[in-house]
Amino acid sequence: MDTQLNGTTNARREYWQPALEMQSRADWYDLKLQLLRRHLEHAYRGSPYYRAAFNRAGVAPQRLRTLDDIRHFPFIDKRIVRERQEAAPPFGDLLAVPEQDIVYISASSGSTGVPTASPFTAADFDDWIDFEARLFWSSGLRATDRYCHALNFSLFVGGPCVLGAQKLGALCIHAGTVPSERLLAILRQFGATAFWTTPSYAWHLGETAAREGLDPRSDFAVRRIFVAGEPGGSIPETRSRIEALWGAEVFDYYGLSDIFGACAGMCTAQDGLHWAEDHILVEVLDPKTGEPAAEGERGELVLTTLRKAARPMIRFRTGDIVSVTSEPCQCGRTSLRLRGIHGRLDDMLIIKGVNIFPSDVEAIARNDPALTGEYRLVVERFNHLDHLTVEIERALGHNGPDLDLAHRFGRQLKSITGVSAEIRILAANALPRATHKAKRVDDRRTGVWS
Repeated sequence: MDTQLNGTTNARREYWQPALEMQSRADWYDLKLQLLRRHLEHAYRGSPYYRAAFNRAGVAPQRLRTLDDIRHFPFIDKRIVRERQEAAPPFGDLLAVPEQDIVYISASSGSTGVPTASPFTAADFDDWIDFEARLFWSSGLRATDRYCHALNFSLFVGGPCVLGAQKLGALCIHAGTVPSERLLAILRQFGATAFWTTPSYAWHLGETAAREGLDPRSDFAVRRIFVAGEPGGSIPETRSRIEALWGAEVFDYYGLSDIFGACAGMCTAQDGLHWAEDHILVEVLDPKTGEPAAEGERGELVLTTLRKAARPMIRFRTGDIVSVTSEPCQCGRTSLRLRGIHGRLDDMLIIKGVNIFPSDVEAIARNDPALTGEYRLVVERFNHLDHLTVEIERALGHNGPDLDLAHRFGRQLKSITGVSAEIRILAANALPRATHKAKRVDDRRTGVWS
């Protein structure tokens, strides 16, 4: 495949891999079936967990004759990934290759405070970066662009995505997460034409520029903004407001650390996110029945890797409620498209692009004898930025300064989850108790964009 493009020779080329991206749905089906058969064999042969799980379920790779046969194979979820890692540290027995074949890991925080690692072989990593290049290319990024990557590089799976922009030849600025004023200075100094961040931060950054007396539309060269980590990028009203603020086009991307960076993204038509169908099998299932949801209907997103050798993910339940379409896109690409994330099955929050679960907080609150162990997460939105307050109770008899208690808890929370929050200390028994299931999240946001 000709994926080594350069701006001078191929600037007018519309597709990264034309034959693949424009193939018929029948050809997509055949490709996925071929890849899935081989991948299930690899998982069964190489991973102790999958071999045992398939045997328990009474299925074998040879059972798969059609893509629909994937329904006979067992699910996994984040809890299983975490448990298997803890059972066979450091990478878990989902691993299907020898450790010496692993060249990179990303990681996300777990509910116990132990990051769950996502390992990659050299081929896995190359496949990932090539798909990032394909996404960037579909969004109009070219070798003539100056691209600023304003995402966290510390074990975050979004960090290496910058290499996709480098692969297509763009000048890349590895900014990472820096203060707003510093990022604005970087964008101006190097004349960045594109950058990647979260939707809320793209808005906040534009407003910060305006407060400094700068016009985001005329004092910057930004013409493309890539966003991920929050639902706003696929909400037309949100996207149009950011576009109007910056005078730039906004492209939404979707990814998860358990597979790789951006697994789907918007093309220049901005009508849904194109899936990496040659890397991931997508199922959308009715959460109540487990049966496939009709195309266009909402259901839980379940993903199966098709190539990732280091740690296959077979029927991974994401907990995301989505809808998809296979209708042809205006751009000419024929891959399945994600129409948006409509909600979650659990209480996971996304704060400034970082996932946090109530159980993350519980692990800290219940480990500190100065606290009662009760807690509540309060989420509000101020000036288009999500703000998290964690309410905790000091234990009866604890007479130490509340400020010290709050600082200690905040440092632990930041260390474990990567999320900064306001910590509010309450008296013992100030929070409501429940006999069945405690309400741990008080989400006071009135809309995704308000």
